[in-house]
Amino acid sequence: MVALSTMIALAPLVLVLYSVIAKGFKAIVSSAWWTHSQAGMTAFVAGGGAYHAIVGTLLQGCVCAAISVPIGLMVAVYLVEYGGGTLLGRLVSFVVDILAGVPSIVAALFIYAVWVATLGLPRSQFAVSLALVLLMLPVIVRATEEMLRIVPADLREASYALGIPKWKTIARVVMPTELPGIITGVMLALARVMGETAPLFILVGYSQAINFDIFTGFMGSLPGMMYDQTSVGAGANPIPTDRLWGAALTLILLIAIINVGARVVVKVFAPKQT
Repeated sequence: MVALSTMIALAPLVLVLYSVIAKGFKAIVSSAWWTHSQAGMTAFVAGGGAYHAIVGTLLQGCVCAAISVPIGLMVAVYLVEYGGGTLLGRLVSFVVDILAGVPSIVAALFIYAVWVATLGLPRSQFAVSLALVLLMLPVIVRATEEMLRIVPADLREASYALGIPKWKTIARVVMPTELPGIITGVMLALARVMGETAPLFILVGYSQAINFDIFTGFMGSLPGMMYDQTSVGAGANPIPTDRLWGAALTLILLIAIINVGARVVVKVFAPKQT
C-alpha cells in the first residue's frame, strides 16, 4: 500500500514533466531561444526567443531572495534562539502563520496600495519582487526554524563551555550544521515565487523587449510570457503554442539548475563530519 501510494503521488508529476518536455523541447533547442527576445515579433510569425523573459525572471528572483533570505533567517534565529515563549515570539510566529496563507493576489494588491497608490511610485519589477517577498518569507522562516530546532543541544552547550558567546555559536556552529536543510528551504521558497503570475498582472506590464532596469518600465518574465502566448492564440495556432510550452519548460529548467547548483555549493562548503 505504501509503494502504491508513492506511485500514485508520483504519477501526476511524471505526467506533467513528460508533457512539458515533449511539447516544449522543440522551442528550447533553438539557439535563438536563449539569445533573442520577442521584440518586433508578432504572434503568428515564427522566430525570436525567451531571453527577455529569462532575464526578467532571474532579476525578479534575485531581488526577492536578496531581501527575503536575510530577513527570514534572522526571524527564524530569533524564534528559536531568543524568542522562545516570549509574547513577541508568539506574536511573530502567529503573524508568520497568517502570512503563509495569504494568496499571491492579496500580497500584490497590498504592495500596489502602498507602492503605487500611496507613495505614487510607478509599477515595476521591483514592486513585483516586494510582493513575492511576502510570499517567500514564511516559507524560509518555517523551514529554517525547523532545521535549527533539530540541532542537538549538546553542540550549543559544548560551544558555551569553551567560552564562545551565543551569537558566535549561532553563526559558527548552529547555522553551518543545518546549512543543507536551510538551503533546501530557501530553494523551495524561491521555486514557489518564480512561477507566480498574479503580482505580474497587477504590478508590472509584460514587455517583449529586454529591460534590465527593475525600477522603470514593463519587463518580461517566463510566467508573463506564458500568459501572453495564451492570450494571443496558444492552443489554436502552433507558433504561440510552441512558445507557451517552451517558456514553461525553460522555467522548470531554471528552477532545476538553481536547486542543483545550490546543493553543489552546500556540499562543497558544508562542514565536514569527523
